[in-house]
Amino acid sequence: MSSKTFNNGIQVWLERTLAAIFLAGQVVIHLLQGRLHRQNTGEQMAIVGPDSIVIALVTATFVGMVFTIQVAREFLNFGAVQAVGGVLALALSRELAPVLTAVVLAARVGSAFAAEIGTMKVTEQIDALYVLKSDPIDYLVIPRLIACCAMLPILTIISLVMGLVGGVFVADFFYGISQATFIESISNFLQIWDLVSALIKAVIFGAIIAIIGCNWGLTTTGGAKGVGESTTTAVVMALIAIFITNFFLSWLMFQGLGRQFLN
Repeated sequence: MSSKTFNNGIQVWLERTLAAIFLAGQVVIHLLQGRLHRQNTGEQMAIVGPDSIVIALVTATFVGMVFTIQVAREFLNFGAVQAVGGVLALALSRELAPVLTAVVLAARVGSAFAAEIGTMKVTEQIDALYVLKSDPIDYLVIPRLIACCAMLPILTIISLVMGLVGGVFVADFFYGISQATFIESISNFLQIWDLVSALIKAVIFGAIIAIIGCNWGLTTTGGAKGVGESTTTAVVMALIAIFITNFFLSWLMFQGLGRQFLN
């Protein structure tokens, strides 16, 4: 790859990132004005929520099972069996459930947003919306944003529960840790703020997925090849943004803050 090609790629990436920030600002203004397409919003909620639940549950269940295998083995050696369930609950609520659910949604839904809107862009359907005096932000972006922000927290909580169920099964079946001990450990470790933090992260991750997916679709050029490139880069960018944002959210929530807000 030549340096010129690399520089052009960086320039395009920066331009799209700035466009995404600008799009987010436009969405906020439109929402404050009460501009909402209810039918599209309901359709997108069905796509983001129920249609994604199976893959999210399978992912969370096996993550909880694998995490329990790693933790239970080591904790048994230290005689800290009573902490296995609590450690799993904290890991799932604070990090694994919101992040992994967001990753699944970014791969499944974010790519779909970019591909669908990108196809509309290169086939001039977006221009047709302007001709019909329909704003693409109201018709396309806001319904997807609301759907992601509303459905991702629900999927996160369900994933948390299924991850714990998977952990209970592994702990009981493979390590002889009773369900009562496991559940008591969860109740001792898990606090309200841990669940609140998971929901906050899920809402923010949902907004990131929707904004990036829609923006990369709206800025697509170059026909079918451009749609493919937009779909791929939208997923990559969404994942990077999720991981970076998760670091700062975790730092703000648990680095000396977090639970103090509820006291």
